[in-house]
Amino acid sequence: MATETRHLSTFVDRPTQEVYDFASDPANLPAWAAGLSSKVEQVDGQWFADSPMGRIELSFAPRNEYGVLDHTVTLASGEATANPMRVVPDGAGCEVVFTLRRRPGMTDDDYAADADAVQADLNTLKHLLEKA
Repeated sequence: MATETRHLSTFVDRPTQEVYDFASDPANLPAWAAGLSSKVEQVDGQWFADSPMGRIELSFAPRNEYGVLDHTVTLASGEATANPMRVVPDGAGCEVVFTLRRRPGMTDDDYAADADAVQADLNTLKHLLEKA
């Protein structure tokens, strides 16, 4: 059975590489990802953060030339969610695209709230980078 998805995006009026460099650095997440605390840390080569869901592990795609920012969030329970994300060139700027997948058992309201939160994070990323 196919998973329901939404592609959420924002255009950023900054060079693609600049956006990718900032967004691909896990240490910058607290500045634009509201669901994470200011405590994002690397322990033995792995990234961890405090979130409303408790302590989470963050695993990222290796740095690459294609703008791929895919990452997996693993909860303390062991439940893992893969999050496809890209920085796509668009003229002098770029589009940041996040693919939100509906998790099993998620209500319509929870899915909508998740989408709103992701879009808010993308908007924060945009405003942060455009004022730099």
